[in-house]
Amino acid sequence: MKYSNSQNGFTLIELLVVLVILGLLAGLVGPQVLRYTGSAKSDTAVLQIEELGAGLDLFHLEVGRYPTTDEGLKALVEQPTGISTWNGPYLKKKRIPMDPWGNEYHYRSPGQQGVYDLFSYGNDNAEGGDGNDADVVSW
Repeated sequence: MKYSNSQNGFTLIELLVVLVILGLLAGLVGPQVLRYTGSAKSDTAVLQIEELGAGLDLFHLEVGRYPTTDEGLKALVEQPTGISTWNGPYLKKKRIPMDPWGNEYHYRSPGQQGVYDLFSYGNDNAEGGDGNDADVVSW
């Protein structure tokens, strides 16, 4: 029986080189991934506002008006008092979603920009802003 003195495996230097390469890749790719994550949240907010807008339009078709500011978006999932022609809920999930940053959507009717205003203040939850902090609006 013959035994070999050579051992299979990686040396410490080889492992360190691989770790350095992985670190460099993470340093280069990580910021790019985070940038796309921020824009994905804005895109999600746009889609949610469109879905809420479609629900508001259905409400308008059946009731003859948009919900008031006081009734709010809640009127899409719960019948407001005094409305007999309500035939909701008008959203598939039967609940009002939060914006991608965990805040409530803002709704005004009558709106300052249109029949109604539906918007999110973005990541900073304050009016205005740039980039990820920019407002996402229905108009």
